[in-house]
Amino acid sequence: MLFVIIAKDHADSTELRANTRPNHLEYLGGHEVHYAGPMLSDDQDQPIGSIVVIEAADLTAARDFAANDPYTVAGLFAEVSVHPFKQVIPG
Repeated sequence: MLFVIIAKDHADSTELRANTRPNHLEYLGGHEVHYAGPMLSDDQDQPIGSIVVIEAADLTAARDFAANDPYTVAGLFAEVSVHPFKQVIPG
């Protein structure tokens, strides 16, 4: 089943995000990730969070995935939500 992870960065965390990015990308590479990328500020100048769509067995597994993401472990995120996701387009 698909799950979406929506995470919002703490303010002024650009350096922490940059320093943790290699470990984050390695972690994502070891899982069934359908889509992933940063949310950007309105001026498109700064990352302000992340959206990740993953394949997981259930909500508990998806939450565990989010909790073990190096960005989460490093304290980058002020808020993380995990929800079941139904892909409609493309079908």
